[in-house]
Amino acid sequence: MKVALVHDYLSQDGGAERVLKAFQELYPAAPTFVLFYDKNKIPAHFFKGEVRPTFLHFLPGIRSHYRWYLSLMPFATERHDLGEFDLVLSSTSAFAKGVLTSPTALHLSYCHTPTRYLWTDTHSYVEELNTNRLIKSFLPPLISRLRLWDKMSADRVDYFIANSENVRGRIQKFYRRDSEVIPPPVDTHLFKVADLPAGQAGQISDYYLTGGRLVPYKRFDLTIKVFNRLGYPLKIFGTGPDEGRLRSLAKANIEFVGPVADEAKADLYSRAIAFIHPQFEDFGITAVESMAAGRPVIAYAAGGALETVVEDVTGKFFTEQTWESLLDTVLNFEPQQFDPYKISEYARQFSVDNFKKRITEYVVGRYEDFKKGWRQPTLTKL
Repeated sequence: MKVALVHDYLSQDGGAERVLKAFQELYPAAPTFVLFYDKNKIPAHFFKGEVRPTFLHFLPGIRSHYRWYLSLMPFATERHDLGEFDLVLSSTSAFAKGVLTSPTALHLSYCHTPTRYLWTDTHSYVEELNTNRLIKSFLPPLISRLRLWDKMSADRVDYFIANSENVRGRIQKFYRRDSEVIPPPVDTHLFKVADLPAGQAGQISDYYLTGGRLVPYKRFDLTIKVFNRLGYPLKIFGTGPDEGRLRSLAKANIEFVGPVADEAKADLYSRAIAFIHPQFEDFGITAVESMAAGRPVIAYAAGGALETVVEDVTGKFFTEQTWESLLDTVLNFEPQQFDPYKISEYARQFSVDNFKKRITEYVVGRYEDFKKGWRQPTLTKL
């Protein structure tokens, strides 16, 4: 079985790239097809095998201003030559599912979400884009055309895999396709429960923690508003385009620790009172990382958090995405009620090994069905 991997593009190292990394480890001989890549922003392990970019990779400004080339991305995606492969495994939140495959090839697509700026966040995407109004005026017609291609491209996939029930619902809503849910891999092995004094299972420090990619939709501003009022210590890790605005909102009790290496992040998690998760996520890897380190999560009750956080066992929910609702939950939070070892054990179900096992079983089962010709109609003799 000759396998090809397809990913949208490699310009950041996020949750989608963790899925690709697992795919590459499962199929080390498979080439990875991408629209473009940026080696300055991506770890070297992604390039252990062959990575094949499209012509977009060689155009000026593609790495820093890839949005200039959105109108070309469907065409570029269809230029991937996959005719020699028996199995195509795509990882996508945008274009990769639209590749053209051989009639004898099986295409399985791991969908992180139907493209946000085409389906769920169109208006906010245009409004929040950091560009002038003239350019913004050209975007809605382009997005409409891309939406048509995106729906058509979904029909090229033989089977969808969703990263959560939340995304499965969106795939059904926008693409009218069913999907199998396999949660994404989390490096749970990097995290462990901090050493605690005998008999102490709850609070082990004086700070709360939040962080990730600092972008507006993750609503870190809500957390900052709450901790500005409470005066409790809060640490925020990560960086991103919203960092300047967030820093301007924060008082002295809030510390921005910037990007952190795995070991330092694991220590931050393991010694926090709790991790604050104020955003609506498709899945929410940082919440699972906190649980792997044995620390409870205070999460907005929506999206992937409802599938990963267990109320009163691994964390607490706040029901409205407002600072008032979060404030009330933090004020009434009792860390001593949570057992860090139970939390950590629960999080292990989202490990990389479990992900690889489930993906392998799924691929083998679907490929065997495909090769048996289950999709061929039964001919009735006249």
